[in-house]
Amino acid sequence: MKIGIDLPPHIRVFGAFFIYSFCMASIYPRLPAIQHAMGVAEGALGLSLIGAALGTLLSLTFAGPLIERIGYRRTLLGGLPLLAVLYAIAVWAPSPLTLFLLLVPVGATIGAIELIVNLEADRVEHAVGFRIMNRAHAFWSFGFFSAGMFGAMMAQIGISPQLHLAIIVPIIAIATVVVLGRFEPALHRVSLSVDNGPRFARPSLAIMVLVCVTFSAVIMEGAGIDWSAIYMRDVFQAAPFGAGFAVALGAGAQAATRFFADRFVDRWSPTIVARCLLSILGAGTVLVFASPWQPLAYLGLAMMGMGTSAIFPLAMSAAAQRTDRPAAINVAALAQISFVGFLLGPPLLGYIAEHFGIRWAFGVGLPLVVVSFISAGALGSRPAKVVAAQ
Repeated sequence: MKIGIDLPPHIRVFGAFFIYSFCMASIYPRLPAIQHAMGVAEGALGLSLIGAALGTLLSLTFAGPLIERIGYRRTLLGGLPLLAVLYAIAVWAPSPLTLFLLLVPVGATIGAIELIVNLEADRVEHAVGFRIMNRAHAFWSFGFFSAGMFGAMMAQIGISPQLHLAIIVPIIAIATVVVLGRFEPALHRVSLSVDNGPRFARPSLAIMVLVCVTFSAVIMEGAGIDWSAIYMRDVFQAAPFGAGFAVALGAGAQAATRFFADRFVDRWSPTIVARCLLSILGAGTVLVFASPWQPLAYLGLAMMGMGTSAIFPLAMSAAAQRTDRPAAINVAALAQISFVGFLLGPPLLGYIAEHFGIRWAFGVGLPLVVVSFISAGALGSRPAKVVAAQ
């Protein structure tokens, strides 16, 4: 017997993105406290966070057949509470090596959930006949914003990261049952390709170009998530709430932009929208890198959130709509590199922060923005409505 609220398919997709990101984001406002408890510098903390990237890479590469065997419904309904439990265990790590090892299964769970929710968003978008991918990722950002604010408040009132992440477990479990209890996967999109493709999601040349489009966005989004709280603490001596608020601010600006991005894509085309957003991302990165004033740094983080907002969703849609290979293979190939870049690149920035200063964890992203700006033509030069009408 299925329990939970009976929701339209696209609303349920939005709920899945929100719950997933709320769970995933809960650790990031607490990184300053976790770093302080372990007594390590940014480089060691960054290396420990790579455990999640390793787990995600393994999951996105090899978990597809296992997910098909278990079923999307069971994997999603079990994976979300499991992710909360694994995070709650990981924050007890006494050392960077222990944290690294405990984050590997976290990353494996993230990879499975990431693949399911993005494929489901594409299939539901195709079924309902209107674009939902950017709004789905907007709810991912709303979840991140909510987790950032909640984490900032927990830090300010002195709740330990261990108790905080333990509280998240029942919240995620209840939300999963209520919102997703009646979840059933949408029908597969019809592909013109008759080749089922290899199980290993090897990126094609076209997917590699899309990776170039997304790389600055995923790296700078991850930099804001991983290092903005520590940046505010170290550069401006921000209080715990002010440091955690930096994580929430970027996600909130990202969410608001993503929520309205589809109508601009319909009117102006993915390439034009992407290049406008990349310009905002570049300007925001400069502000964070050079700001002598805390409010101006907050503005830069908000602009970074806006700039990263729709780049990855647009690329995921472009990958899913290609007909050279099954959509699942193209989505997995793009996610495999871009999402692992999101998890792997920012932790490696910890060594740059440790040796050159925390500001350079953001400044090194400026050349990546230039590369993405040049590559953005791969997203399509015609408005989405024109393409859909043909």
